Amino acid sequence: MKQSLIIDCDPGVDDATGLLTAFASPDLDLLAVTTVGGNVSAAKTARNARILRQIARREDVPVYAGAERPLRRAPAGAGEFHGREGLGDLTPFEPVGPVAEGTAAGAIVQQVMARPAGSVALAVMGPMTNLALALRAEPTLAAHLGPVVVMGGARSEGGNITASAEFNIWADPDAAAEVFASGCRMIVMGLDVTHQVRATEARIASIEALPTASAKTAAAMLRFSQRVERQIVGWDAGPLHDPCTVAWLLKPDLFELRPCRIEVETESELTRGHTAVEFRVDAANADHFWATKADAAGIFALITQRLGEGA
Repeated sequence: MKQSLIIDCDPGVDDATGLLTAFASPDLDLLAVTTVGGNVSAAKTARNARILRQIARREDVPVYAGAERPLRRAPAGAGEFHGREGLGDLTPFEPVGPVAEGTAAGAIVQQVMARPAGSVALAVMGPMTNLALALRAEPTLAAHLGPVVVMGGARSEGGNITASAEFNIWADPDAAAEVFASGCRMIVMGLDVTHQVRATEARIASIEALPTASAKTAAAMLRFSQRVERQIVGWDAGPLHDPCTVAWLLKPDLFELRPCRIEVETESELTRGHTAVEFRVDAANADHFWATKADAAGIFALITQRLGEGA
């Protein structure tokens, strides 16, 4: 049985690999892609998602443009890690397929509430602004959603935008705080686990060798990230963040999770976006699950397989 899924994202080079993997996965019923301002502006993320949709030949999947700015703060960006246009070295173009009518938050509400409770999963690869707005618009949405698989947060690894904050949470901490407090069942892929999933030379080369356009595009994104990570951070093999959400939906046994409670710092500028991950909880009633371990070889094997079977 296919898993119904909405992907909320801010492409972004690692979002791109996650999207292309999802587009190429026949066991996912991809209902919609929603976009948000984050790694680059909202206008660029909506365009980039449509470019990737066109490369994957998945024009059947609607793309909805979403929030242009965080709930309470000025927009941030991470162009230094994703390129000015958000797609690394790929030269952007105006895709044929248009943006769908309506808002990202409205699309999330409509798609989820039109289906049986618990049947629609949501993969969030960027700031949680769209989901927070959807929860505000439909108070029963949290109880109706299936798992919300989030790339965001940090605990033992520390942050990647400040000492203790990961970018997606830091970019809109107020939205993240609302979502974590909403009662959604949340599977959280923080830096503690995504730093275990490294795009080594051999893994990139395996994807490069595939004949599909989706694989060639993903490999180009990984090459860009490899170069940037070497220049800025000094890592030889950069971590693969956002695709971990899709990998968990496709094969959850590639990850180990711990039940927890997660709260987000919204007031202190010093620790803005810090995720307080508390493992001392009643596991039987936990809503939050923090990923602690990942099978990196298995994740890359899965991604490589799907990209090889895509368009």
